[in-house]
Amino acid sequence: MHVKLYNDERIDQLYSHDVSIIQSSNVFSFSLDAVLLADFARVSGQRIKRVVDLCAGNGAVGLFLSDRTHAAITMVEIQSRLADMASRSVELNGLQDRIDVINDDLKNTPQYIPKDSVDVVTCNPPYFLNYDTSEKNPNRYLAIARHELTTTLDEVAQTAADLLKMNAKLYMVYRPDRLSDLLMSLRSHRLEPKQMKLIRPRVDEDANMVLVEAIKDGKPNGLKVLPDLITHAGQQYSDEVKRILYGN
Repeated sequence: MHVKLYNDERIDQLYSHDVSIIQSSNVFSFSLDAVLLADFARVSGQRIKRVVDLCAGNGAVGLFLSDRTHAAITMVEIQSRLADMASRSVELNGLQDRIDVINDDLKNTPQYIPKDSVDVVTCNPPYFLNYDTSEKNPNRYLAIARHELTTTLDEVAQTAADLLKMNAKLYMVYRPDRLSDLLMSLRSHRLEPKQMKLIRPRVDEDANMVLVEAIKDGKPNGLKVLPDLITHAGQQYSDEVKRILYGN
């Protein structure tokens, strides 16, 4: 299927999912954190009818989930250029009947989707607090994706809690240095953390990402820490990451 591409755009492929995605080095390209979040989220099963991806960027997470679920997927992105890229990628993959894109502030999502109606929410949010002294990327698209310029961790947690059914699940990827902020915010919004996986670049290096599963109105405590995922063996991706990226 042919879709419009701007001069700075290209089409990339995630081979393990047979998904094509429109990217731009000048605007936005997905990172490994989006791939790992999509792999971590559990979206299969007949009971899962509706999935929402907040802070969707160019649509990577929602697109990567599309071949693992029959659910309707809604991607929410505040930046109009990124939302447009996501919409064109949906069209490129012929998924218009299953995926829609909302170009709006994520806290307005309940205006489009009824509260307490969603089975799974995923989110790869901005990681960094917006201090006046924070050094931000001069690229506005990347600055918004990385710093809390247009949303906050609490707004993400509140929106996810509003959307999710009771006992439905939120999956997030975040930075370990803000893990305490994440866990406190989730619990304060009725989202009980249940599983956590640390991501390390190499066996002997500190974790640089963390994946967390939380359940709305879940029983307190019982957090399970899963085995770490190591992304690199030497200079190459580890076998586990190669499986996630390229399939078996």
